[in-house]
Amino acid sequence: MSEHKVFCAKIETGIARLPSLRSTATWEKKIYEQISQQAWGQWMEHCKMLLNEYRLNPARKQIRKSS
Repeated sequence: MSEHKVFCAKIETGIARLPSLRSTATWEKKIYEQISQQAWGQWMEHCKMLLNEYRLNPARKQIRKSS
């Protein structure tokens, strides 16, 4: 079985797509159609770096935006 490819907006080449779509939200469809696994991994690493650098704790209710 060949892996599904996507033309990644970040890396600008045809590369492996994210594994699955979890919901039907418009923003998630856009990510699924335009972002590769590699670019998503880079984004997650960047998020971790920001959380550590600013000593943020996403589990704390005080720093989360209320819905």
